Amino acid sequence: MSRLQRIIFISLLVAQGVVIGLVENMIPYPFAFAPGAKLGLANLITIIALFTMPKKDSFLLIWLRLILTTLLGGTVSTFLYSMSGSLLSYFGMSLVKQLGPKRVSIIGISAAGGFLHNVGQLITASWIAQSWSVMLYLPVLSFFGILSGIAIGIAANYLLRRVETLRRFQIDYERQTKVKWRSDSE
Repeated sequence: MSRLQRIIFISLLVAQGVVIGLVENMIPYPFAFAPGAKLGLANLITIIALFTMPKKDSFLLIWLRLILTTLLGGTVSTFLYSMSGSLLSYFGMSLVKQLGPKRVSIIGISAAGGFLHNVGQLITASWIAQSWSVMLYLPVLSFFGILSGIAIGIAANYLLRRVETLRRFQIDYERQTKVKWRSDSE
């Protein structure tokens, strides 16, 4: 992939992530008994980035998405929560991805990311509240984070198989890394 193609691809994914994030922020929380629990739809872009571009580029994408989403509709506290969740989720998914396609699927990696995103946000909440009692909320958020991660993983899997442009970027990335996440039947 040329440098220009890479920049355009990153830009398009950042734009999509920002739009998805802003739209999701407008939706009321779907779980009345779990305030703050959201679907995390913008994490779909992170999963796609993990499987179509080098770590340096996907890390840049996350920072650009965080900064732009905050500038367009957030506050300092939303930035802190989003940043801690996104970074812990990203590094955790990158580590789990190292296990390889024989041990973990895209859906499993996404589920781990959903869980870790909530852990990161609760650590930030504990720091802000100066109390670890906030972590008592972890079991509830973990359940929803893992479910959301599974749903996002299924969606990412589908998009990586069905959207020709994403398939091409994934194939190019797999050639570079010499790790194949697609099955031969695709």
